[in-house]
Formats: sequence, C-alpha cells, structure tokens
Amino acid sequence: MASAAEQLASNLNFKAFAKADELKKRIWFTLGALVVYRLGTYIPLPGIDPVALSQAFGQAQQGIIGIFNVFAGGAVSRMAIFALGIMPYISASIIIQLLTTVVPKLEALKKEGEQGRKTINQYTRYGTVLLALVQAYGISVGLESAGNIVTDPGWFFRFTTVVTLVGGTMFLMWLGEQITSRGVGNGISLIIFAGIIANMPAALAGMLELGRQGALSTPIILGVLVMAVVVIAFIVFVERAQRRLLIQYPRRQVGNRMFQGDSSHLPLKLNTSGVIPPIFASSLLVIPATLTGFGAVEATGVMGTIQTLFGHGRPLYMITYAALIIFFAFFYTAIVFNPADTADNLKKHGGYIPGIRPGERTAQYIDYVLTRITVLGAAYLIVICLLPEFLISATAVPFYFGGTSLLIVVSVTMDTVAQVQGHLLAHQYEGLVKKAKLKGSRR
Repeated sequence: MASAAEQLASNLNFKAFAKADELKKRIWFTLGALVVYRLGTYIPLPGIDPVALSQAFGQAQQGIIGIFNVFAGGAVSRMAIFALGIMPYISASIIIQLLTTVVPKLEALKKEGEQGRKTINQYTRYGTVLLALVQAYGISVGLESAGNIVTDPGWFFRFTTVVTLVGGTMFLMWLGEQITSRGVGNGISLIIFAGIIANMPAALAGMLELGRQGALSTPIILGVLVMAVVVIAFIVFVERAQRRLLIQYPRRQVGNRMFQGDSSHLPLKLNTSGVIPPIFASSLLVIPATLTGFGAVEATGVMGTIQTLFGHGRPLYMITYAALIIFFAFFYTAIVFNPADTADNLKKHGGYIPGIRPGERTAQYIDYVLTRITVLGAAYLIVICLLPEFLISATAVPFYFGGTSLLIVVSVTMDTVAQVQGHLLAHQYEGLVKKAKLKGSRR
C-alpha cells in the first residue's frame, strides 16, 4: 500500500498548482526578479563607444572570455552595468570557505549555527566588494588601453566605471538573496541559469547561419545537437544516482511487546558537490581573463602568453580547469557532508551499518565510500565540462553552450522543480490539516 506522502505526490497536478497561491506568488516574484536582471544586462556603461567595443570584443571573445560572457548573460559583450555578473560573489564565497578550514575564529563561527552563518555571510559580502573593486578597476584600465572604446578616458571614467560595476554586482547579490528567500530556487544559481538560457537562441542561430554559409558542415551541426541531448540525458542520470548504505536499527521492547528492528538506508549522491565545482573553477579562471581580455588588441609579453594559453583546447586551460574541478569537488563535499557527525547521529539513535562497528569505524567506512564516489563524481564533472572544449577546439564551432552550461542548466532546473514539488506537497498537507480541523470542530 502506498504511503500518505506517495499518495499526495501522485495527486500533484495543475489543479493543485492553481490552488497554491503562495507558490504562484513565489514564482511570479522569481520571474520578475529575473526580468529585472535581464534588463540590466542591456544598460551600457557611460562613456563607451558601442561600435568600437563590439569590434574589440569580437577579437577577444575566444576562450574563457566567451564563457564568462555566457554566464553574464551577454553583459560583457555589451559592457553593461552587470558586466561583472555574480562571479565576484562566488569568488568571495570560495575564499571564505577556504579560510573557515584554516582560521579558528571562522571555524568557530561556522559552528555557532544561524548567527554564525549570518556573520560569515557578512564577511562574504565585504569580500565581494573588494574583489569587485579590483576587477572593475582592471576593466576600466583595460578599456582605456584597448583603443578608441572609451570616448573620454581619464580618472572620471575610471571612477564612474568602478562605481557602476561594483554597484551592479552588489545589486545582483541582493537580488539573488531575495529570490532565495521570497522566490523559488537558489537565487545565485538562477541568475547564472537565466544568463545561459538567454544566450542559447543566439548561439543556435549563429551556428545555423555558419552552416548556411558553408563554414560548418551539416554533420558537425547535427553532431553538436545530438551531443547536447546525450549530455543532458547523462547529466540527469548521474545527478539522480546514489550509493545507498544499509542502516539497521535494533529491536525495541516497549512494555511487554517486542518491536522488530527497522531498516533504512543512507543515500550518498554520486555527485555530492553538484554544480559548485565547475562554477567555482570558472570564477577563478575569470581572473586572468579580466587582466588580459580587454587589454590592447595585440597583446604581447606575459599578458599575450596568458591570453593565448587560456584559449579553447589549450593544454594549460584544460589542466587548470580539471585540477580546479577535482579540488572543489572534494573540498565542497567535505564541507556539506561530515562522516563523523553522521556516524554520531546514527549511534545516538541506535542505528548501525551491518558488519561495521558503530562510532569511529562507521565514520571511517562512510568516509571511505564517500571518497570513492567523489572520485567518480569528479571524473564525471571533468568529462562533462571538458568534452565540449575538445570538440570546440577540433571543429572550431563558436558554440559556447557547452558542457558546463548544460550542467548548470540541468542541475538548476532539477533543483527548482524539486522545490516547486515541495511547495505543492506542503500545500496539500496544509489543505488536509485545515479539513481535519473543520471536521473536528463540527464534532
């Protein structure tokens, strides 16, 4: 017989959605916030010549600059007020999370619960401002040195550019927090998701136009589309994959009755870190791109070498990207899942893994299993994120909706749909509770 939760889940339909007023308000708020974000990507910085910027960006869009432009929803190519996007916030989050493992004060704040989390979030905001200041100033200097992009170069232009770009990043950070608290889904992830989706039609149209002109053959275009479908199916399969550890609970005696011990399982996701490693790796790779992407058109010396090495298919770019993905896959998994705490909770509730002694041995076993599946998860992320890079390098397809973008889109979609289902399920429970109270009052 199906459980009550399964029965409620089977009854989730459009009729139930129409009655969920709170959920509809959250969805409309999320859509409205994303519309505001998209409008901001079309508001250019003051003092920029759009024609000269378009020509300069056409020569600098290869490599990580093009990917960063996709994540920013095209704001980089238009040099809009949201050109920095949300990447400074992500970079600051990386730094703060790294510091929590080595700085005792931050580690103590992390263990204080909600109040400590608020303090750490405040430190992250301060770090976002500092990183955005550095990157905004670098972009302003780079724009001035890139030819005739700036109509009136000077300190006033640099000041207005820094204030505008930093203000845009802070507004996006606030907007993401509002979506998380008052909307549906994770606000930061949805902002990146919206930027990627917005560029998808233009990327497809550009690829088809190259095919019409004869620059790309029909088999290559079909191969790219088929690869995208296969990658999406593979991502969905792996993101739902779990390694389940059997948990056994002993028999209990209540009064004169003996209750049989229950069994359950501890689900360990194959990709515990989710989409965080590719996003973190991309945000760090943006740093050299910021320094080189909007410099002089003919970059020379060290800057020119860096700009060359970080192109699609370049060995240094591939190796650095893969190494960062592996590092953040293990690092973020260690943050979100603590085997010692899990083993202690099982021991307190009388649960144990068959054949494993409760306590420290259980923690060691969980850590052993988690390490092995994290290796598989990191390998999966590397394949998904780097396979399109090899194909782009081999076929010269200017199609930036690659593996990282597909991973973000599919993962964010799955997470948002799961939250929508959770709100619908909660609405169903609230309806049952209200009906039960009405019947009780009649009696």
